[in-house]
Amino acid sequence: MKDSDTAISKKVYKIDRKIDDFRTRIKDSEDLKLKDEVFDTSTLMSLYKLSSKGYLDALGGTISTGKEANIFHAIRVQDDEEQELAIKIYRINNSNFKAMQDYLIGDVRFRNIRHTKKDIVLAWTRKEFRNLSRAIECGLNVPKPIITERNILIMEFKGTDNIPYPQLREFDLTKKQAARICLEVNDFMLRLFRDAELVHADLSEYNILLEPESLTPVFIDMGQSVTPDHLNARDFLLRDITNIAHFFSRYGLEMDVERTLEKIIKSRIDH
Repeated sequence: MKDSDTAISKKVYKIDRKIDDFRTRIKDSEDLKLKDEVFDTSTLMSLYKLSSKGYLDALGGTISTGKEANIFHAIRVQDDEEQELAIKIYRINNSNFKAMQDYLIGDVRFRNIRHTKKDIVLAWTRKEFRNLSRAIECGLNVPKPIITERNILIMEFKGTDNIPYPQLREFDLTKKQAARICLEVNDFMLRLFRDAELVHADLSEYNILLEPESLTPVFIDMGQSVTPDHLNARDFLLRDITNIAHFFSRYGLEMDVERTLEKIIKSRIDH
């Protein structure tokens, strides 16, 4: 083995040891099985880099497992106070990068990316960071992004005491509560389109959290969000509205999908 190879092996070993320290909070044996799938060498090195810069001090258990990414709870200590974070790690080897292309192709912000699996996933991670940043700048209730590194996105944790806020679909709402939340979701879609110049493109009861006491909606999973000039932006917006209308119909609420679509599109023209 060459001296350079030996040095790299020692560095990777040290990083593995550091990640083991991060994972002292992990108690679920199922989480431990994710090491080979999620924590490849490059991801470990990126986590080590983020830790060295003070962006995280401990990596905890799994918050959710999606088709393209795993989200973990994490802790950062600042001024002797623990700050809860969410760390989203996109799986380069397992992500459906062909489906991702439908949302990247046509987005002028990412027109020059190479169409390899790795480059698409890394661009997707940067895309979610930028989409969340746009939404935050417009005062919308989404997790605040903190930093992105390769296939890792660190953001604000929406929850309390290590427990994330439940999804909208998990609540048994009164009709009055549902009507108020429906109005807030419609307002989100309009302001996202008009002010942040984005279409969520995957909005449903699965991607809306509710703060349990106030029932305030929090909107998540914005990696696929596209700008209004995207070729499929109108179709994606129509799908979002249709999903929301279908969900709230279970509470006896009716939404005029086409009218809502035109209202949202017109809001940007008139803005």
